[in-house]
Amino acid sequence: LELLIDLPIVLPPSVAGLALLITFGRRGLLGSTLEIFEISLPFTTAAVVIAQMFVAAPLYIRSARVGFTGIDKQLEEAANVEGANRWQLFREVMLPLTRKTLLSGAILTWTRALGEFGATILFAGNLEGVTQTMPMAIYLGFERNLGVALALSVVLIVVSFFLLMLTRRLEKED
Repeated sequence: LELLIDLPIVLPPSVAGLALLITFGRRGLLGSTLEIFEISLPFTTAAVVIAQMFVAAPLYIRSARVGFTGIDKQLEEAANVEGANRWQLFREVMLPLTRKTLLSGAILTWTRALGEFGATILFAGNLEGVTQTMPMAIYLGFERNLGVALALSVVLIVVSFFLLMLTRRLEKED
């Protein structure tokens, strides 16, 4: 299971996009079933979200795994002795102890998703105003208007830098 979860991290982005099309396309593994309910995912805003989540979610899962496995088992046992049920254990012990790790993981995951290009362009396309993301706008801008591409690149660099600094700060506090 861990290998399947981590696979999108190492897959070439075009392979990830193709896998999503094979899975959710009209004649795909799940897409044909979705068509019965008149649901079509490829080349929609939902496809952008799915592609970004597919590629970036393993980073969050890894962060969460590190956070939760780092909790001292004695704390869990003490909560059980005090009569905490599984939900109370999670909410009152585990979540507060992993809060910064989970937040840091969420920021890194969102930052990775923000820069996603390959899987998104194959599965969602590059429809201006519908599925176009900033990396795709940069790609088009490079061909059509270098000034736009440079301006968008600067925005992504600044946002990425800020988010990376925030992540590092959270990691130091943890």
